[in-house]
Amino acid sequence: MPFEQLLEQIRYEGAYPTRERAEEVAHAVLAALGEQLTGDERVDLAACLPVEAALTLTAQIPATRLCTGWEFVRDLAARTGGTPATTRWDTGAVLTAVARLAGPGLLDRILTQLPTGYALLFGRAELIQAA
Repeated sequence: MPFEQLLEQIRYEGAYPTRERAEEVAHAVLAALGEQLTGDERVDLAACLPVEAALTLTAQIPATRLCTGWEFVRDLAARTGGTPATTRWDTGAVLTAVARLAGPGLLDRILTQLPTGYALLFGRAELIQAA
């Protein structure tokens, strides 16, 4: 898929007024996600993405501590100057489009690697077994 088509999906999902805004959001979210993913999942996801998006994802050094989904949104909001609510919206718009490119098998592997709270960001229900 060309990067422009991915941006149009993100623009549609996020109801952004311009493609430039969708691109800004895409790069911010993918950069933050790149800090959370490691190993084969990171490589395989990059292979599914358009080159521009893959470069943003893989240019990040993985963090030494993984964030929960809520921490991911909160930290991204602090970096971008957005509110947690708008950043949650932005994250969902980008990661829903990314999930479609990744497919269910790779998305399952990614969600297994990440702490709780990411499934909803990727547009999936998060089913947690009660203790």
